[in-house]
Amino acid sequence: MAYWLFKTEPDTFSIDSLQQKNVSCWEGVRNYQARNMLRDQVSVGDEVLIYHSSCKQIGVAGVAKVTRAAYPDHFQFDANSDYFDVKSDPSNPRWVMVDIEFVSKLSRIIRLAEMKAMPELAEMPLVKRGNRLSIMPVSALEWQAILNQE
Repeated sequence: MAYWLFKTEPDTFSIDSLQQKNVSCWEGVRNYQARNMLRDQVSVGDEVLIYHSSCKQIGVAGVAKVTRAAYPDHFQFDANSDYFDVKSDPSNPRWVMVDIEFVSKLSRIIRLAEMKAMPELAEMPLVKRGNRLSIMPVSALEWQAILNQE
């Protein structure tokens, strides 16, 4: 089992959205490095920190679990979708998604500023300058340090 952080804008999809649905696809990843992690490393049973970005309270909002490994993101073929990719070929899809299941909502948002101040997270890509990936690995130590802040 591995640990991950998935970023989302809560106006689009939040931990509350996931809680309501219970299980949802994690679609719309359009960065090759993030796509490669989804495709090659994210596995069923992996645990995920749901991270709210581009909002007033930026930080970790909850926990999910991967329930389905990578499969073609069908939105890449939907001309009406924000995630449509005219260059993607159905016989060789460019983009993938996974399914995740709600595990828990944290009692409070673990804010990015708090995480940046934690020595245990000094090497975490999230707290380093310039890291904009929507999916990133989290070590077991980082995972525990974050959840211990709740």
